[in-house]
Amino acid sequence: MSVRIKNTKHTGGDHPNGPRQQEVKRVLILPMRRVAGFTLTGLGVFLITQAVILPTYVSSHFVKFPLDEHTTAILSGTGVSYFSQVKLKEETGVRVQATYTINGDATAGNSSTAVWNQTSSARDLTNGLPVSTMTRRFAFNRRTGQLVDCCGASVNGNKAIRQTGLVGYLFPIGTKKQTYDVFDTTLNRPVPFTYEGTAGTEGIQTYVFTENVAPTQVSTITVPGPFFGLKQKTVKLDQMYQVHLIYWVDPETGALLNVNENEKMTLQNPADGATVAVLFDGDLATTPATVQHVVNLDSSARTKLSLLTTIIPLAAGILGAMALVARVFLAVRKPVKRVLIPAGTAVTGR
Repeated sequence: MSVRIKNTKHTGGDHPNGPRQQEVKRVLILPMRRVAGFTLTGLGVFLITQAVILPTYVSSHFVKFPLDEHTTAILSGTGVSYFSQVKLKEETGVRVQATYTINGDATAGNSSTAVWNQTSSARDLTNGLPVSTMTRRFAFNRRTGQLVDCCGASVNGNKAIRQTGLVGYLFPIGTKKQTYDVFDTTLNRPVPFTYEGTAGTEGIQTYVFTENVAPTQVSTITVPGPFFGLKQKTVKLDQMYQVHLIYWVDPETGALLNVNENEKMTLQNPADGATVAVLFDGDLATTPATVQHVVNLDSSARTKLSLLTTIIPLAAGILGAMALVARVFLAVRKPVKRVLIPAGTAVTGR
């Protein structure tokens, strides 16, 4: 098929297919391509920049430990020995359950500091007797877990005790493979928790930390000697404490997923170093139900953390790269050649 061009006369300069109108179209098309290119470039650079800075920004501004925390953890053990303050004698071979309850005081906290109240109680399930109780109020940095001396912090009501180091119930968001100083509520000072390696906890890869405290004197108490089989009317005895504590920590969220606590507390005669009474001697571990509950909560937190710090930034980066590719395509694409046909020329086919 061939094309012939015929000339037809038209005197009007504003013919709809005239040279002036075709030039206007050509002038408009080229700037629009430039505008689209600039827009795509700006959008691509913006999205890629957001992909780079978003994880850090989100992590520092939105990923924090909660103010209004409410949780309960249960540890239990068998073959436990302790001195009953109800029966005033040593009980041995019993089953003990320890319950740890945390309640956040949201009104006392702020954007950087959380304030939580803790109640811990151990109970002899074999005989239905109380073993021990402990209360604690503590304030801490909502990202690092470092204790802050404020807001009426106390241990067993004693506000003179200055709590320092890590909280202990949680580790920093983004926990590292290193030794951390964690506050011990028996010694009332921080002690080192050493990184020991990794282990799986219900499908979550955790860091394992251990605290090892050799027999250490924590106080001296005066007791009636005959009550403990001693000749003196009254005698001062050293209260000795030792513990081997294992923590399984999710390094992403800083959550404590599992605990094993082997603790021994005795009264020792300083005259000969002999053990006069066992106040507590037991190996307690987090119950499977508690571990599963905590892991479920942690899994939800990990999903939200991944969405904020990985998935959304990754999507922004991909969209930014696509925008830049589209800009390059527009830049290298050859413009369609246009032929200006004089007004009054008809196109016919043969």
